[in-house]
Amino acid sequence: MKTNVGSQKLSPDCLFCKILAGEIPANRVYEDEFCIGFPDINPQAPTHLLVIPKEHIASQAKALAEHKPLLGHLMSAVADLARMQKLDKGYRVVVNTGDEGGQTVQHLHLHLLGGRPMTWPPG
Repeated sequence: MKTNVGSQKLSPDCLFCKILAGEIPANRVYEDEFCIGFPDINPQAPTHLLVIPKEHIASQAKALAEHKPLLGHLMSAVADLARMQKLDKGYRVVVNTGDEGGQTVQHLHLHLLGGRPMTWPPG
């Protein structure tokens, strides 16, 4: 079952949908009509922000062809947020997908990590 906040589809049991609905507070450092950005509660780098779409999509694996414009917008929003955070030396964008991919919240989200050198392999 999905509910709407404005014109966006939200899932009532989803942590990130509750943040979008204002039921759970978050320090929104970025917001536009399609997504929001806020600090990760368990940061893995000096800068660790999450960017989530205002529409509930459970994971990257659940994204459909109709989501292509939104997916591109999320990447653009991450780039804007990285500039706002002055991550001029570089940053990493991570999308964990599914249990084996490390996804812990079943709502598509992009991790923006920066402020230190990143190592490889990441996992």
